[in-house]
Amino acid sequence: MKKLLLALLLFTLASPVKVHAQTAEVTQLILNIEKLNQLRKILKELKEGYDILFKGYTLIRDLSKSNFNLHQAFLDGLLQVSPAVKNYQRIKDIIALQLALLKEYQAAQRQFSSSGFLNPDELEYLESIYGRLIKRSVKNLDALTDVLTAKKLRMSDDERLKAVDGIYEDMAESLVFLRQFNASTSVLALQRKKEHQDIKMSQTLHGQSN
Repeated sequence: MKKLLLALLLFTLASPVKVHAQTAEVTQLILNIEKLNQLRKILKELKEGYDILFKGYTLIRDLSKSNFNLHQAFLDGLLQVSPAVKNYQRIKDIIALQLALLKEYQAAQRQFSSSGFLNPDELEYLESIYGRLIKRSVKNLDALTDVLTAKKLRMSDDERLKAVDGIYEDMAESLVFLRQFNASTSVLALQRKKEHQDIKMSQTLHGQSN
């Protein structure tokens, strides 16, 4: 710090015209160094506090480990998946919805891409919508896998069945949205097709009249 102040004094004597501006810059630099030192002190105190907390957590974990073992049988029971859950009809329905979603999305994508009545920006928008729906359906299948995998989640049978119901409803909503979206896009494509045919017909009639 003393060296920095001495440098400031010498620089000021050498360049009196720029004294005010340069003094302000060096003063700000000194303040920044002070802030950095304060920050280092704070980080050091935080690390010391973290070390104390971690040691305390480790001690509590070790002391409670024996008590946790007493409840392990109960916890394992919640991790099992009963036949009532595995054979739930909604699970098969979810798979069917997923297959329908993929089939209808792929068919619509081929149809709209080959129709020639949608511009590149519109096709890109379609791809983004389809992509979101597919990601959402994959996320639902991952959630279903977790619900049906033993020792994956601590849930009762009722909780698992409710989770399956929620996944089914979300998948059903996705399929309904896909069908509505495809229907509206089909209407747009048909309108464009009709406009194209009308233009061609007008050009043909105009050419014949000439």
